[in-house]
Amino acid sequence: MGIPVKLQAFEGPLDLLLHLIDKNKVNIYDIPIVDITRQYLEYIEELKGQDLNIMSEFLLMAATLLDIKSRMLLPKEVKEDGNEEDPRQELVDKLLQYKLFKFMSYELRDKQVNASRALYKEPTVPREVLDYKEPVNIEAMIGDMTLSKLHVIFKSIVRRRADKVDPIRSKFGRIEKEEVSLTDKIVFIENYAKENKRFSFRNLLESQHSKMHIIVTFLGILEMIKIGKIKMQQDDIFADILISAV
Repeated sequence: MGIPVKLQAFEGPLDLLLHLIDKNKVNIYDIPIVDITRQYLEYIEELKGQDLNIMSEFLLMAATLLDIKSRMLLPKEVKEDGNEEDPRQELVDKLLQYKLFKFMSYELRDKQVNASRALYKEPTVPREVLDYKEPVNIEAMIGDMTLSKLHVIFKSIVRRRADKVDPIRSKFGRIEKEEVSLTDKIVFIENYAKENKRFSFRNLLESQHSKMHIIVTFLGILEMIKIGKIKMQQDDIFADILISAV
């Protein structure tokens, strides 16, 4: 039995297929291709005498349905993963994609309708109201506040700020990197040894103006002892160490 439909109700063959699926209340993932194809072809009969461009789209889908119908009558093909290939799968993917875009178009249409109902009104607040500023009551703001109370509040704020200061880190000065070259220090010791011939190890270290210079000087002395440019001598355990050039 034919289904009385109108061409204006459908935007294309996929739209018609979705209508037939909803009308028959079937699962889109398990389309009864025989019944849907029969109903689709009945609709094609209603299109006789319509525009050829429109007819061509519906005829192409009819040929696709007939191809799927014939493939379903044949033994099912098996994919590489061992599952059987469904001839309807490609058509189902197209229907799902079309249905998604169709619902998105409905959402955009609703937003357009809602936007057409939005009205904009220019501000009509009088200039006198905009320029009005509420007067400030100084006496109400101050209340019973006095200079002595303000002084107490100020001292408490200063005390809280002082408590937050780290007593140790606050005394740190600016830390700067001091560049001391071991090579330059070795040259300095070598020249110092040539001028003094025999000198005190303690006096040499005390002449350095920073801890970093003392450390590098000590390393320079060890290096010069290693290469045999100077030698050290200590007569007693707690006696001063004497250095002389070799």
